[in-house]
Amino acid sequence: MKRIKVINEPTDLVTMLRALDTPVKRDVFNAVANEWITLASIQDKFGKEGVAALAFFEKMKLVESMWQTTEDNRQEKAFHSYYMSFHINTSCPVQEISEILSVAVMTDKDFNKMEKSIIDLIGEQGMFAGDVSEQKELSITMLKSLVKRSILLDYRGHRVELTKKEER
Repeated sequence: MKRIKVINEPTDLVTMLRALDTPVKRDVFNAVANEWITLASIQDKFGKEGVAALAFFEKMKLVESMWQTTEDNRQEKAFHSYYMSFHINTSCPVQEISEILSVAVMTDKDFNKMEKSIIDLIGEQGMFAGDVSEQKELSITMLKSLVKRSILLDYRGHRVELTKKEER
């Protein structure tokens, strides 16, 4: 079944723009688009960067997973792309789109620094997004964009929290 990812929320553009921004991410996505492929196969073929790409896809809900039984009766998780195309239908003020795009094209070094400062602020318990925004002097749009790019952070309701350990 071919599904279409509809992007209505402007900050979801960060996900789309970052999903295929490196050759390894593109290759991993193409691999899971063609067939169900296991994490071990991704690791063998693409290394740590491929596993990280798959974790990003999983957090962004771009891949689906299922458990497969191997020849030696072990259970192994396999992945397949959930979407075959994107449909973008959104609008936002120029100020917001500039913040969204700045997060999408931000260098990894700058992003990691901002991500770490947010993680240090929210701790294990998480924090209300408005408080994070205020303390970090970020707009809500910028904060949402940073969280969408991160595999370590997640929005749960109106809170910014660490991604569950089993999802990292």
